[in-house]
Amino acid sequence: MHEDSITGGIGAEITSYISETCFAELDAAPVRIGALDTPVPMSSALEWNYLPKKRFEEALLKLAAY
Repeated sequence: MHEDSITGGIGAEITSYISETCFAELDAAPVRIGALDTPVPMSSALEWNYLPKKRFEEALLKLAAY
């Protein structure tokens, strides 16, 4: 998880590398969680939707149930 955009961010590169080199040893597929692929909003109300806090929690619960 990182606060940068999902596409083209460092998390995408790390996930890609792990998928290419370690996929056979993983218990589950890597998941990218990051900010939306949009400009950073100037409104604090919109920022809560932009940042991945809620999506990260949902992804962790889904992974734990896997």
